[in-house]
Amino acid sequence: MKHYEHLGYLISHLNVALQHELDERLKRYQLDIKLWPVLFALWQEEGISQTELSKRCDVANYTMTRLLDQLQLLGYITRHQEADNRRAFQIFLTVEAKALEQDLVYEADKVNQKYLLSLSAEEQTQLIALLSKINRSLK
Repeated sequence: MKHYEHLGYLISHLNVALQHELDERLKRYQLDIKLWPVLFALWQEEGISQTELSKRCDVANYTMTRLLDQLQLLGYITRHQEADNRRAFQIFLTVEAKALEQDLVYEADKVNQKYLLSLSAEEQTQLIALLSKINRSLK
């Protein structure tokens, strides 16, 4: 089997292209690709702890601290100390971050559409289902 037929190569190559494309679109909003998973997770459920957010975004807690620092500096999140644990914080979106959701999800959808364009609707559904199945098996 040639290297370009390996799953890891194919996924990695596609991931680099997808991230580059989305990063270019996010720059229009003064954001970068590193912040995307954090915002996306918080749009799904805010008020979660930094530790839980780190798990959902699959990044180390110290990395999440830096990402949250950036988002706080941009005015997109606030941290609220948990009542029962002074070292733990719940993360909430600001009004400004909530206002960005529709536009940024639209940008991500456009990127997805671009890369799925060469597949039929049935193939797109199959690809998403198969990748989801693989990801679920990792847990």
